[in-house]
Amino acid sequence: MAEALIGLGGNLGDVRRRIDCAVELFCAGNAVRLVAQSADYRTPPWGLIDQPAFINGCLVVDTLLTPQKLLERALAVERQLGRDRTNERRWGPRPIDIDLLSYDDVVLDEPGLRLPHPELFRRAFVLVPLAEIAADRIVAGTRIGDAVAQLDIAGIERLPPANHFQR
Repeated sequence: MAEALIGLGGNLGDVRRRIDCAVELFCAGNAVRLVAQSADYRTPPWGLIDQPAFINGCLVVDTLLTPQKLLERALAVERQLGRDRTNERRWGPRPIDIDLLSYDDVVLDEPGLRLPHPELFRRAFVLVPLAEIAADRIVAGTRIGDAVAQLDIAGIERLPPANHFQR
C-alpha cells in the first residue's frame, strides 16, 4: 500500500458536512483506508480574497490505487458532491475541493497531476491541518512541521468537532 496525503476544503454551503461525506465516499471500499483525519479549520481565502472563508482539513490514507486513479476518485467524489470545475474561477468559491498533496515519495509532473502538490509549501491552510496529523512526514525533503513554522498562520482557526446530529 502507498501512503497519500489529501487536502479537503470548500466555502459554499454546509462545508463541514460535505467534508464528512467526501471522506466517507473517498474511503469507501478496500482501495483507500483512512489512517488519520485532522480537525476542521476556518481559513482566510487564498488567491481570490473577495469570497467567504474556507473550511479546510487533511487526511492521511493508505491506498492500493495509483496516483492517477486516486486523483480520478477524488474528482468523482467532488462531482458527486456538487462541484463543477468547468464553471469555476481559479481559486474561487467552491462547495468541495479534494487535492492529492503527496503520494509516498513519488515525484510526478504530468498533465493534471503534479506530485508533490506544487503549492503545498506555500499554503498555510493546508499545512496547518496537515501538521496536526503528519508533522513528522517528510515531503520533497521538507518536514511538514518545519514547513508550517515558516508560514504566516494568522486567521487560521481550529474548529471544535461538528455535531451534525443536533436538532
